[in-house]
Amino acid sequence: MTAETFSAQETHELGRKIGENALPGEVYTLIGDLGAGKTVFTQGVAEGLGVKDAVNSPTFTILQIYEDGRMPFYHFDVYRIGCIEEMDEIGYEEYFYGNGVCFVEWANLIEEILPENYKEIRIDTDISKGPDYRRITIEEKPAKA
Repeated sequence: MTAETFSAQETHELGRKIGENALPGEVYTLIGDLGAGKTVFTQGVAEGLGVKDAVNSPTFTILQIYEDGRMPFYHFDVYRIGCIEEMDEIGYEEYFYGNGVCFVEWANLIEEILPENYKEIRIDTDISKGPDYRRITIEEKPAKA
């Protein structure tokens, strides 16, 4: 599936729809440059899951857990992960294979530990189409070994 959005509100709304349809045990990866809209999209997902807490990118904490929605929401930002062993220390498997939904920003840095199946969300910008233009592609992907 590919969608185009032309404002932060539209990007948020697409995320909300994903959150409304998310199922326990699903893992989504978020790929996009800095400022592409990953956090805005994720905030929409959280709203769709019924999360009431403020959602921000866990850049320095690596993992933020929200449990006030219809299922747990595990939001990873692995940009600052130095090695895969750090993910082991966090206990990532508990979240990847748990009863909630996971969103992993910068997942390309930890491809070798992603589950067998996951959904990749790629957010691309194109300044020629406007400063708030986003092309959002969502596809099922097998993990790369």
